[in-house]
Amino acid sequence: MNTGLLKARQTKYALYAAVYVLVVLTAVVILNLLADRYNKSYDATANKRYSLSEQTTKIVKGLKQPATITYYDQGTRFQRAKDLLDEYTNLSPKVHVDFVDPDKNPQKAREAGIKSYGTALVEVGANREEAKSMTEEGITGAIIRAVKHTTRTVCFLTGSGEHQIDDSDRNGFSRFKDLLGKDNYQAQSVDLLGKAEVPSDCTVLVVGGPTRDYQQPEVDAIKKYVEDGGRALFMLDAPLKLGRAEVADNDALSNLLASWGVTLQKDLILDLNPIGQLLGVGPQVALVRTYDSHAIVNELKGMATGFPLSRSLDVKSADKTSVQKLFSSSDTSLATNDLNSPKVDANDPKNRKGPLTIAAAGTYATGKQDSQGRFVVVGSSSWAANSFINFNGNSDLALNSVDWLASDEDLISIRPKEPEDRRITMTRAQLTWVRSTSQFLLPLVVVFAGVSVWWKRR
Repeated sequence: MNTGLLKARQTKYALYAAVYVLVVLTAVVILNLLADRYNKSYDATANKRYSLSEQTTKIVKGLKQPATITYYDQGTRFQRAKDLLDEYTNLSPKVHVDFVDPDKNPQKAREAGIKSYGTALVEVGANREEAKSMTEEGITGAIIRAVKHTTRTVCFLTGSGEHQIDDSDRNGFSRFKDLLGKDNYQAQSVDLLGKAEVPSDCTVLVVGGPTRDYQQPEVDAIKKYVEDGGRALFMLDAPLKLGRAEVADNDALSNLLASWGVTLQKDLILDLNPIGQLLGVGPQVALVRTYDSHAIVNELKGMATGFPLSRSLDVKSADKTSVQKLFSSSDTSLATNDLNSPKVDANDPKNRKGPLTIAAAGTYATGKQDSQGRFVVVGSSSWAANSFINFNGNSDLALNSVDWLASDEDLISIRPKEPEDRRITMTRAQLTWVRSTSQFLLPLVVVFAGVSVWWKRR
Protein backbone atom coordinates (compact mmCIF):
# COMPACT_ATOMS: atom_id res chain seq x y z
CA MET A 1 0.00 0.00 0.00
CA ASN A 2 2.73 2.43 1.00
CA THR A 3 4.87 1.31 -1.93
CA GLY A 4 2.02 2.04 -4.37
CA LEU A 5 1.41 5.43 -2.82
CA LEU A 6 5.13 6.26 -3.04
CA LYS A 7 5.23 5.25 -6.68
CA ALA A 8 2.14 7.36 -7.39
CA ARG A 9 3.78 10.40 -5.76
CA GLN A 10 7.00 9.83 -7.68
CA THR A 11 5.04 9.54 -10.89
CA LYS A 12 3.17 12.76 -10.10
CA TYR A 13 6.37 14.67 -9.28
CA ALA A 14 8.05 13.34 -12.41
CA LEU A 15 5.05 14.49 -14.44
CA TYR A 16 5.23 17.93 -12.79
CA ALA A 17 8.93 18.17 -13.58
CA ALA A 18 8.38 17.10 -17.18
CA VAL A 19 5.62 19.68 -17.65
CA TYR A 20 7.78 22.36 -16.02
CA VAL A 21 10.73 21.56 -18.30
CA LEU A 22 8.43 21.50 -21.34
CA VAL A 23 6.96 24.91 -20.42
CA VAL A 24 10.44 26.40 -19.94
CA LEU A 25 11.70 24.98 -23.24
CA THR A 26 8.59 26.24 -25.06
CA ALA A 27 9.04 29.73 -23.59
CA VAL A 28 12.73 29.79 -24.56
CA VAL A 29 11.92 28.69 -28.13
CA ILE A 30 9.16 31.32 -28.47
CA LEU A 31 11.40 34.05 -27.08
CA ASN A 32 14.17 33.13 -29.52
CA LEU A 33 11.75 33.12 -32.44
CA LEU A 34 10.40 36.52 -31.44
CA ALA A 35 13.90 37.91 -30.89
CA ASP A 36 14.96 36.67 -34.32
CA ARG A 37 11.91 38.15 -36.04
CA TYR A 38 11.60 41.36 -34.03
CA ASN A 39 15.05 42.70 -33.31
CA LYS A 40 14.58 45.51 -30.81
CA SER A 41 17.20 47.50 -28.95
CA TYR A 42 17.40 50.64 -26.84
CA ASP A 43 19.95 53.38 -27.50
CA ALA A 44 20.92 55.13 -24.26
CA THR A 45 23.60 57.40 -25.76
CA ALA A 46 23.10 61.16 -25.43
CA ASN A 47 22.80 61.89 -29.17
CA LYS A 48 21.31 58.49 -30.18
CA ARG A 49 24.57 57.52 -31.81
CA TYR A 50 23.51 53.91 -32.36
CA SER A 51 20.05 54.65 -33.75
CA LEU A 52 19.11 55.44 -37.33
CA SER A 53 18.12 59.05 -37.92
CA GLU A 54 14.66 60.37 -38.74
CA GLN A 55 15.70 60.93 -42.35
CA THR A 56 16.80 57.33 -42.80
CA THR A 57 13.59 56.08 -41.20
CA LYS A 58 11.51 58.29 -43.51
CA ILE A 59 13.38 57.19 -46.65
CA VAL A 60 13.40 53.46 -45.89
CA LYS A 61 9.78 53.25 -44.76
CA GLY A 62 8.75 55.21 -47.85
CA LEU A 63 10.34 52.79 -50.33
CA LYS A 64 7.93 51.95 -53.15
CA GLN A 65 9.89 48.92 -54.38
CA PRO A 66 12.27 46.37 -52.85
CA ALA A 67 15.83 47.42 -52.04
CA THR A 68 18.79 45.06 -51.72
CA ILE A 69 21.96 45.96 -49.83
CA THR A 70 24.87 43.68 -50.72
CA TYR A 71 27.95 43.83 -48.50
CA TYR A 72 31.21 42.51 -49.94
CA ASP A 73 33.89 41.53 -47.43
CA GLN A 74 35.75 38.55 -46.01
CA GLY A 75 33.45 36.21 -44.14
CA THR A 76 35.20 36.80 -40.83
CA ARG A 77 34.44 40.52 -41.12
CA PHE A 78 30.71 40.35 -41.85
CA GLN A 79 29.79 41.13 -38.24
CA ARG A 80 31.24 44.65 -38.33
CA ALA A 81 28.56 45.63 -40.88
CA LYS A 82 25.77 43.31 -39.78
CA ASP A 83 24.61 45.38 -36.80
CA LEU A 84 24.16 48.50 -38.94
CA LEU A 85 22.51 46.72 -41.87
CA ASP A 86 20.14 44.85 -39.56
CA GLU A 87 18.79 48.25 -38.48
CA TYR A 88 17.69 48.84 -42.09
CA THR A 89 15.96 45.47 -42.41
CA ASN A 90 14.13 46.14 -39.15
CA LEU A 91 12.68 49.36 -40.61
CA SER A 92 10.99 47.81 -43.63
CA PRO A 93 10.30 44.34 -45.07
CA LYS A 94 11.23 45.80 -48.48
CA VAL A 95 14.90 45.89 -47.47
CA HIS A 96 16.95 42.73 -47.98
CA VAL A 97 20.62 42.33 -47.03
CA ASP A 98 23.12 39.92 -48.65
CA PHE A 99 26.67 39.18 -47.53
CA VAL A 100 29.17 38.10 -50.18
CA ASP A 101 32.76 36.98 -49.67
CA PRO A 102 34.70 38.04 -52.83
CA ASP A 103 37.26 35.30 -52.17
CA LYS A 104 34.61 32.58 -52.18
CA ASN A 105 32.40 34.11 -54.87
CA PRO A 106 34.80 36.04 -57.13
CA GLN A 107 32.48 35.91 -60.13
CA LYS A 108 29.72 37.90 -58.42
CA ALA A 109 32.22 40.39 -57.02
CA ARG A 110 33.74 40.86 -60.49
CA GLU A 111 30.32 41.39 -62.09
CA ALA A 112 29.52 44.04 -59.47
CA GLY A 113 32.84 45.79 -60.06
CA ILE A 114 34.02 45.35 -56.45
CA LYS A 115 37.62 46.52 -56.03
CA SER A 116 38.05 46.48 -52.26
CA TYR A 117 36.77 44.75 -49.14
CA GLY A 118 34.12 46.45 -47.03
CA THR A 119 32.06 47.73 -50.00
CA ALA A 120 28.25 47.95 -49.98
CA LEU A 121 26.05 48.17 -53.07
CA VAL A 122 22.43 49.32 -52.92
CA GLU A 123 20.01 48.18 -55.62
CA VAL A 124 16.54 49.67 -55.98
CA GLY A 125 14.79 48.34 -59.05
CA ALA A 126 17.23 48.59 -61.96
CA ASN A 127 19.32 51.28 -60.26
CA ARG A 128 22.54 50.42 -58.45
CA GLU A 129 24.62 52.75 -56.25
CA GLU A 130 27.75 52.17 -54.20
CA ALA A 131 27.79 53.46 -50.62
CA LYS A 132 30.54 56.03 -50.16
CA SER A 133 31.21 54.73 -46.65
CA MET A 134 30.01 51.96 -44.35
CA THR A 135 28.11 54.39 -42.15
CA GLU A 136 24.47 55.37 -41.94
CA GLU A 137 25.29 58.47 -43.96
CA GLY A 138 26.89 56.38 -46.69
CA ILE A 139 24.16 53.71 -46.84
CA THR A 140 21.27 56.19 -46.73
CA GLY A 141 22.96 58.37 -49.34
CA ALA A 142 23.24 55.38 -51.68
CA ILE A 143 19.55 54.58 -51.16
CA ILE A 144 18.61 58.19 -51.99
CA ARG A 145 20.73 58.15 -55.14
CA ALA A 146 19.24 54.82 -56.23
CA VAL A 147 15.68 56.03 -55.62
CA LYS A 148 16.08 59.43 -57.27
CA HIS A 149 18.58 58.39 -59.95
CA THR A 150 18.46 61.87 -61.45
CA THR A 151 21.01 64.64 -61.55
CA ARG A 152 19.91 67.66 -59.54
CA THR A 153 22.02 70.79 -59.71
CA VAL A 154 22.20 73.61 -57.18
CA CYS A 155 23.57 76.74 -58.89
CA PHE A 156 25.34 79.34 -56.73
CA LEU A 157 25.49 82.84 -58.16
CA THR A 158 28.94 84.40 -58.32
CA GLY A 159 30.48 87.67 -59.48
CA SER A 160 29.11 90.11 -56.88
CA GLY A 161 30.97 89.11 -53.72
CA GLU A 162 28.92 86.04 -52.81
CA HIS A 163 30.21 83.15 -50.69
CA GLN A 164 32.10 80.70 -52.92
CA ILE A 165 31.47 76.95 -52.93
CA ASP A 166 35.17 76.19 -53.51
CA ASP A 167 36.33 78.41 -50.65
CA SER A 168 37.32 76.37 -47.58
CA ASP A 169 37.98 79.43 -45.38
CA ARG A 170 35.55 80.45 -42.64
CA ASN A 171 33.41 82.53 -45.04
CA GLY A 172 33.27 79.93 -47.80
CA PHE A 173 30.45 77.58 -48.75
CA SER A 174 32.58 74.45 -49.25
CA ARG A 175 30.91 72.60 -46.35
CA PHE A 176 27.48 73.53 -47.70
CA LYS A 177 28.58 72.06 -51.04
CA ASP A 178 29.71 68.83 -49.33
CA LEU A 179 26.41 68.49 -47.48
CA LEU A 180 24.49 68.89 -50.73
CA GLY A 181 26.57 66.13 -52.30
CA LYS A 182 25.47 63.73 -49.57
CA ASP A 183 21.85 64.34 -50.60
CA ASN A 184 22.76 63.66 -54.25
CA TYR A 185 22.89 67.30 -55.38
CA GLN A 186 25.61 68.67 -57.61
CA ALA A 187 26.79 72.20 -56.85
CA GLN A 188 28.17 74.58 -59.46
CA SER A 189 28.89 78.31 -59.78
CA VAL A 190 26.90 80.47 -62.20
CA ASP A 191 27.78 83.97 -63.40
CA LEU A 192 24.93 86.02 -64.84
CA LEU A 193 27.16 88.92 -65.86
CA GLY A 194 28.38 87.19 -69.02
CA LYS A 195 24.97 85.82 -70.00
CA ALA A 196 21.92 87.11 -68.14
CA GLU A 197 20.09 83.79 -68.12
CA VAL A 198 19.84 81.11 -65.45
CA PRO A 199 20.93 77.75 -66.97
CA SER A 200 18.06 75.39 -67.67
CA ASP A 201 19.71 72.55 -65.72
CA CYS A 202 19.61 74.47 -62.42
CA THR A 203 17.25 72.72 -60.02
CA VAL A 204 17.75 75.40 -57.36
CA LEU A 205 19.40 78.83 -57.64
CA VAL A 206 21.24 80.17 -54.57
CA VAL A 207 21.93 83.86 -54.00
CA GLY A 208 24.47 83.57 -51.20
CA GLY A 209 25.21 86.92 -49.57
CA PRO A 210 26.23 89.32 -52.36
CA THR A 211 28.21 92.33 -51.11
CA ARG A 212 27.80 94.36 -54.32
CA ASP A 213 24.74 95.43 -56.28
CA TYR A 214 23.26 93.16 -58.92
CA GLN A 215 22.79 94.80 -62.31
CA GLN A 216 19.27 95.03 -63.67
CA PRO A 217 19.81 92.32 -66.35
CA GLU A 218 20.87 89.90 -63.59
CA VAL A 219 17.77 90.71 -61.53
CA ASP A 220 15.58 90.32 -64.62
CA ALA A 221 17.09 86.86 -65.25
CA ILE A 222 16.32 85.80 -61.65
CA LYS A 223 12.79 87.16 -61.97
CA LYS A 224 12.14 85.26 -65.19
CA TYR A 225 13.60 82.07 -63.75
CA VAL A 226 11.36 81.99 -60.66
CA GLU A 227 8.23 83.27 -62.39
CA ASP A 228 8.62 80.54 -65.02
CA GLY A 229 8.59 77.89 -62.29
CA GLY A 230 12.18 77.99 -61.03
CA ARG A 231 13.29 77.66 -57.41
CA ALA A 232 15.60 80.10 -55.58
CA LEU A 233 17.17 80.54 -52.13
CA PHE A 234 18.01 84.15 -51.23
CA MET A 235 20.38 84.80 -48.32
CA LEU A 236 20.88 88.56 -47.98
CA ASP A 237 22.82 90.18 -45.14
CA ALA A 238 22.18 93.46 -43.36
CA PRO A 239 23.64 96.31 -45.50
CA LEU A 240 26.33 97.29 -43.00
CA LYS A 241 28.56 100.29 -43.81
CA LEU A 242 31.50 99.61 -41.52
CA GLY A 243 35.09 100.05 -42.70
CA ARG A 244 36.12 98.22 -45.85
CA ALA A 245 33.63 95.33 -45.47
CA GLU A 246 30.56 97.18 -46.72
CA VAL A 247 27.44 95.37 -47.95
CA ALA A 248 25.60 97.06 -50.81
CA ASP A 249 21.89 97.87 -50.52
CA ASN A 250 21.10 95.83 -53.65
CA ASP A 251 17.94 97.84 -54.24
CA ALA A 252 17.08 96.20 -57.58
CA LEU A 253 17.01 92.72 -56.04
CA SER A 254 15.22 94.03 -52.94
CA ASN A 255 12.51 95.57 -55.14
CA LEU A 256 12.01 92.23 -56.90
CA LEU A 257 11.52 90.41 -53.60
CA ALA A 258 9.17 93.16 -52.41
CA SER A 259 7.01 92.59 -55.49
CA TRP A 260 6.72 88.95 -54.38
CA GLY A 261 5.72 89.96 -50.84
CA VAL A 262 9.04 89.94 -48.96
CA THR A 263 10.33 93.36 -47.92
CA LEU A 264 13.95 93.48 -46.74
CA GLN A 265 14.51 95.99 -43.95
CA LYS A 266 17.74 97.97 -43.81
CA ASP A 267 18.47 97.13 -40.20
CA LEU A 268 20.56 94.84 -37.99
CA ILE A 269 19.05 92.43 -35.48
CA LEU A 270 20.71 92.23 -32.04
CA ASP A 271 19.74 89.42 -29.70
CA LEU A 272 20.09 90.43 -26.03
CA ASN A 273 19.06 87.02 -24.70
CA PRO A 274 21.75 85.80 -22.22
CA ILE A 275 21.38 82.26 -23.58
CA GLY A 276 23.56 83.37 -26.48
CA GLN A 277 26.47 83.87 -24.11
CA LEU A 278 26.06 80.31 -22.83
CA LEU A 279 26.28 79.07 -26.42
CA GLY A 280 29.37 81.17 -27.05
CA VAL A 281 27.85 83.74 -29.43
CA GLY A 282 27.41 87.49 -29.12
CA PRO A 283 24.35 89.74 -29.60
CA GLN A 284 25.12 90.04 -33.34
CA VAL A 285 23.92 86.43 -33.71
CA ALA A 286 20.13 86.12 -33.68
CA LEU A 287 19.12 82.87 -31.96
CA VAL A 288 15.97 81.03 -33.02
CA ARG A 289 14.38 78.31 -30.89
CA THR A 290 10.73 78.40 -32.05
CA TYR A 291 9.44 77.95 -35.57
CA ASP A 292 6.24 78.38 -37.53
CA SER A 293 4.47 75.48 -39.24
CA HIS A 294 6.14 74.71 -42.59
CA ALA A 295 7.74 71.66 -44.19
CA ILE A 296 11.17 73.31 -44.01
CA VAL A 297 11.15 73.83 -40.24
CA ASN A 298 8.67 71.27 -38.88
CA GLU A 299 11.49 68.83 -38.11
CA LEU A 300 13.55 71.49 -36.30
CA LYS A 301 11.33 71.67 -33.23
CA GLY A 302 13.47 71.72 -30.11
CA MET A 303 16.64 72.69 -32.00
CA ALA A 304 18.34 76.08 -32.04
CA THR A 305 19.62 77.89 -35.12
CA GLY A 306 21.79 81.00 -35.28
CA PHE A 307 21.98 83.85 -37.78
CA PRO A 308 24.95 86.25 -37.66
CA LEU A 309 24.51 89.87 -38.81
CA SER A 310 20.90 89.30 -39.76
CA ARG A 311 18.32 91.77 -41.03
CA SER A 312 14.56 91.62 -40.53
CA LEU A 313 11.85 90.96 -43.11
CA ASP A 314 8.25 92.02 -43.56
CA VAL A 315 6.12 89.43 -45.34
CA LYS A 316 2.71 89.41 -46.98
CA SER A 317 1.16 87.55 -49.87
CA ALA A 318 0.92 89.35 -53.22
CA ASP A 319 -1.21 88.90 -56.34
CA LYS A 320 0.54 85.77 -57.61
CA THR A 321 2.50 84.77 -54.53
CA SER A 322 1.71 83.07 -51.25
CA VAL A 323 4.29 83.91 -48.58
CA GLN A 324 4.67 82.36 -45.13
CA LYS A 325 6.97 83.28 -42.26
CA LEU A 326 9.35 80.51 -41.19
CA PHE A 327 10.77 81.88 -37.93
CA SER A 328 11.53 85.04 -36.00
CA SER A 329 14.06 86.37 -33.51
CA SER A 330 13.39 86.19 -29.75
CA ASP A 331 11.29 88.57 -27.67
CA THR A 332 14.47 90.08 -26.23
CA SER A 333 15.85 91.06 -29.63
CA LEU A 334 15.81 94.46 -31.29
CA ALA A 335 16.65 95.91 -34.69
CA THR A 336 18.70 99.06 -35.17
CA ASN A 337 18.80 101.20 -38.29
CA ASP A 338 22.21 102.60 -37.39
CA LEU A 339 24.39 100.58 -39.75
CA ASN A 340 27.35 102.98 -39.79
CA SER A 341 28.57 102.60 -36.21
CA PRO A 342 29.90 99.55 -34.33
CA LYS A 343 28.29 100.88 -31.14
CA VAL A 344 24.56 100.39 -30.69
CA ASP A 345 22.33 102.09 -28.14
CA ALA A 346 19.91 99.42 -26.93
CA ASN A 347 17.70 102.13 -25.41
CA ASP A 348 17.30 104.13 -28.62
CA PRO A 349 13.54 104.68 -29.10
CA LYS A 350 14.01 104.24 -32.87
CA ASN A 351 14.92 100.58 -32.39
CA ARG A 352 12.33 98.01 -33.45
CA LYS A 353 11.43 95.51 -30.73
CA GLY A 354 11.41 91.77 -31.31
CA PRO A 355 10.28 89.26 -32.29
CA LEU A 356 11.34 90.11 -35.85
CA THR A 357 10.91 87.91 -38.91
CA ILE A 358 14.20 86.49 -40.20
CA ALA A 359 13.10 84.02 -42.90
CA ALA A 360 10.12 83.34 -45.15
CA ALA A 361 9.11 80.89 -47.87
CA GLY A 362 6.81 81.57 -50.77
CA THR A 363 5.32 80.16 -53.96
CA TYR A 364 4.65 81.91 -57.26
CA ALA A 365 1.61 80.97 -59.36
CA THR A 366 2.89 80.60 -62.92
CA GLY A 367 -0.49 79.77 -64.38
CA LYS A 368 0.90 76.50 -65.74
CA GLN A 369 -0.44 73.15 -64.62
CA ASP A 370 1.74 71.31 -62.08
CA SER A 371 4.28 74.12 -62.12
CA GLN A 372 4.94 76.80 -59.51
CA GLY A 373 7.87 78.94 -58.64
CA ARG A 374 9.27 78.64 -55.11
CA PHE A 375 11.54 80.92 -53.14
CA VAL A 376 13.04 81.12 -49.65
CA VAL A 377 14.40 84.38 -48.25
CA VAL A 378 16.71 84.53 -45.21
CA GLY A 379 18.00 87.82 -43.80
CA SER A 380 21.52 86.44 -43.31
CA SER A 381 24.06 84.43 -45.30
CA SER A 382 26.85 83.68 -42.82
CA TRP A 383 24.68 81.10 -41.05
CA ALA A 384 25.40 78.71 -43.97
CA ALA A 385 29.13 79.54 -44.20
CA ASN A 386 31.86 77.15 -43.07
CA SER A 387 32.30 78.88 -39.71
CA PHE A 388 28.64 78.56 -38.70
CA ILE A 389 26.86 75.85 -40.70
CA ASN A 390 27.63 73.23 -38.02
CA PHE A 391 25.97 75.33 -35.30
CA ASN A 392 23.15 73.19 -33.88
CA GLY A 393 20.41 72.94 -36.54
CA ASN A 394 21.90 75.23 -39.21
CA SER A 395 23.00 72.43 -41.54
CA ASP A 396 19.57 70.79 -41.35
CA LEU A 397 17.88 74.10 -42.12
CA ALA A 398 20.13 74.63 -45.15
CA LEU A 399 19.43 71.19 -46.59
CA ASN A 400 15.72 71.31 -45.73
CA SER A 401 15.42 74.60 -47.61
CA VAL A 402 17.03 73.13 -50.73
CA ASP A 403 14.94 69.94 -50.46
CA TRP A 404 11.70 71.93 -50.28
CA LEU A 405 12.72 74.15 -53.16
CA ALA A 406 13.57 71.08 -55.24
CA SER A 407 10.22 69.47 -54.34
CA ASP A 408 12.08 66.73 -52.45
CA GLU A 409 9.98 66.99 -49.30
CA ASP A 410 10.56 63.29 -48.59
CA LEU A 411 14.22 64.10 -47.82
CA ILE A 412 13.40 66.78 -45.24
CA SER A 413 14.41 65.60 -41.80
CA ILE A 414 17.27 65.56 -39.32
CA ARG A 415 20.40 64.06 -40.88
CA PRO A 416 22.65 61.43 -39.31
CA LYS A 417 24.51 62.97 -36.38
CA GLU A 418 28.24 63.03 -35.97
CA PRO A 419 29.57 61.02 -32.99
CA GLU A 420 29.45 63.17 -29.90
CA ASP A 421 32.76 63.96 -28.21
CA ARG A 422 32.26 62.90 -24.58
CA ARG A 423 35.87 63.21 -23.50
CA ILE A 424 36.63 64.92 -20.19
CA THR A 425 39.22 67.70 -20.28
CA MET A 426 40.99 68.39 -16.98
CA THR A 427 43.66 70.79 -15.86
CA ARG A 428 46.95 69.50 -14.43
CA ALA A 429 45.75 70.29 -10.89
CA GLN A 430 42.49 68.38 -11.44
CA LEU A 431 44.37 65.42 -12.92
CA THR A 432 46.74 65.37 -9.91
CA TRP A 433 43.76 65.43 -7.51
CA VAL A 434 42.00 62.54 -9.30
CA ARG A 435 45.21 60.50 -9.36
CA SER A 436 45.93 61.11 -5.67
CA THR A 437 42.36 60.26 -4.69
CA SER A 438 42.21 57.01 -6.68
CA GLN A 439 45.73 55.78 -5.90
CA PHE A 440 46.15 56.84 -2.27
CA LEU A 441 43.09 58.30 -0.55
CA LEU A 442 40.52 55.63 -1.45
CA PRO A 443 42.85 52.69 -0.67
CA LEU A 444 43.73 54.30 2.70
CA VAL A 445 40.02 54.65 3.51
CA VAL A 446 39.49 50.94 2.77
CA VAL A 447 42.52 49.96 4.90
CA PHE A 448 41.38 52.18 7.75
CA ALA A 449 37.86 50.70 7.63
CA GLY A 450 39.29 47.17 7.69
CA VAL A 451 41.55 47.93 10.64
CA SER A 452 38.64 49.52 12.51
CA VAL A 453 36.46 46.44 12.04
CA TRP A 454 39.30 44.17 13.14
CA TRP A 455 39.97 46.30 16.21
CA LYS A 456 36.32 46.21 17.30
CA ARG A 457 36.06 42.43 16.88
CA ARG A 458 39.32 41.56 18.64
